[in-house]
Amino acid sequence: MKKSDRIEKATIRRKHHVRRNVVGTSDRPRLSVFRSNRHIYVQIIDDVAGLTLASASTRSKAVAGQLHQKTGNKKAAEAIGEAIAKQATGVGIKCVCFDRNRYKFHGRVKALADAARKAGLVF
Repeated sequence: MKKSDRIEKATIRRKHHVRRNVVGTSDRPRLSVFRSNRHIYVQIIDDVAGLTLASASTRSKAVAGQLHQKTGNKKAAEAIGEAIAKQATGVGIKCVCFDRNRYKFHGRVKALADAARKAGLVF
């Protein structure tokens, strides 16, 4: 087995470990985070209906204008956290379940979560 296959298996295992406990409902949808080296993406998902209720990313034009080319840092994650909280309150969502996906809860993921909490979302 190649090293890349082992790494891929481990990331899938971590993702399933988290998703086993986090399920989004219509009352409390799931806030899912995906991060790459350059960007960070967030969605609010109702798993029962299979709908994405709100989304934000560093690639969206509204947020990218504020960041000035730096999209892979904590400052960008904070901006995305505020943007998703603003969208969620606009749709009428106050409480969410936080799905960190396969990432540790530190750095950019933690900055995003803290900014969303500060902007009014309840985890």
